[in-house]
Amino acid sequence: MGFSAKTEYGLVALLELAGIHGQGGVLQVAEIALRQGIPDRYLEQMLTSLRRGQILRSIRGPRGGYQLARPPAEIRVAEVVQCLEGETTGRGSGQRDTPESEVLTALEGRLDDARRSILEGTTLLDLLEERDRLVQAQAMYFI
Repeated sequence: MGFSAKTEYGLVALLELAGIHGQGGVLQVAEIALRQGIPDRYLEQMLTSLRRGQILRSIRGPRGGYQLARPPAEIRVAEVVQCLEGETTGRGSGQRDTPESEVLTALEGRLDDARRSILEGTTLLDLLEERDRLVQAQAMYFI
């Protein structure tokens, strides 16, 4: 199970902000939207949710915009997913009371546990470092 478009766009925007966090940088919604090809109205909704979740802070004024509320190493991907998607629930109402259904429910529980563990163990800094390695590898390829 991958990320929803909402969560993917939110994480992409957070990576943009994580990349400038060390310099205390601020980015406006329109700038992130243009760089990443995300509709700015949709992005604004996600960033507002992330601000309410205390992952981002907003800066008012002509040079205002958004910045991370904490260092990238302190923001877990699980926290971002929770903020943007809310609690994820297990199987829907189509669950049947059969041994086969119980086996599938147990498998789904193990998958959910593994996903939660990976997301809890991954920070924005981890994603940023991985992105930077890919960018560097691409740059080296073209030299």
